[in-house]
Amino acid sequence: MNTRIFFVTDIHGSERCFKKFLNGGKFYKADVLMLAGDITGKMIIPIVKQYDDTWLCSYAGSEIPMKSEVQVQELEKSIRDSGFYPYRTEASEMLSLEADKKKVNELFTKLMVDTVESWVQMAEERLRDSGIKCFISPGNDDRWEIDSALNKSDVIINSEERVVEVDRDHEMITLGLTNHTPWKSPREFDEEVLAERVDKMAAGVKKMENCVFNLHCPPYGTVIDLAPKLDGTLKPMLSGGQVVMASAGSTAVRDAIKKYQPLVGLHGHIHESKGVATIDRTKCFNPGSEYGEGVLRGLLLDLIEKRIKSYLFTSG
Repeated sequence: MNTRIFFVTDIHGSERCFKKFLNGGKFYKADVLMLAGDITGKMIIPIVKQYDDTWLCSYAGSEIPMKSEVQVQELEKSIRDSGFYPYRTEASEMLSLEADKKKVNELFTKLMVDTVESWVQMAEERLRDSGIKCFISPGNDDRWEIDSALNKSDVIINSEERVVEVDRDHEMITLGLTNHTPWKSPREFDEEVLAERVDKMAAGVKKMENCVFNLHCPPYGTVIDLAPKLDGTLKPMLSGGQVVMASAGSTAVRDAIKKYQPLVGLHGHIHESKGVATIDRTKCFNPGSEYGEGVLRGLLLDLIEKRIKSYLFTSG
């Protein structure tokens, strides 16, 4: 049995990339769609109503005035496509939000959950009765509150911390947690915790030689976990005018792959490190990410029992 997987990760709220992901099933003739980790955006962009019923928005380094509903809607679409959350408000509410970080945090969570719910609904409408299986799971940057939106769908499968069937020959385990980063994102844990979570899932795998390890963090010390090394101010370090790169992946993930030797490792998290790494019999992939440009990077993976038939990185 041949199964084609279209795997993407790290779209960080870009609605343009999400729509491309959904369309990828038909376009690439894939049997399975996988969006694995870091699906939510990073910032709210206020669109403020003025006293003369016009609107004003500070976005992409410019002050953008708008006089009509059409202009506002066009800007909202551009903001969503870039991975941010547009929010219509008024000057009085802006003052209230600026004075209360708790309110901003609650609003941010609400916009994330609302967006994920709308995306799930979009996926259900497009994929129901299509014959395409769709897995969407969270990553380290995603707040815990979005999980309920993924879990209540009867079309989307949230595979996080579960053993699931990709097809009749291949099982998959999924972990969106990562080791600690300078950004202190919601789902960061010690390496020992990552190892325990993987071991718990691996114990339920029936045929490890056919298993897919969908682990958001790439294995440490490989070509797919290299990220810019940061200084004390979180700015990239330079040497000879070039950005210094360093491994930022997980030792627990690397050790688990060496221990269990699954068929495939699917990873993301490090946007700059598209590539393939081989650990003993396991091929590990990271398609990278260019979500900010509206470009969807992905991996087409054809699996047959006990081996990878072919693979191809995509970008578009």
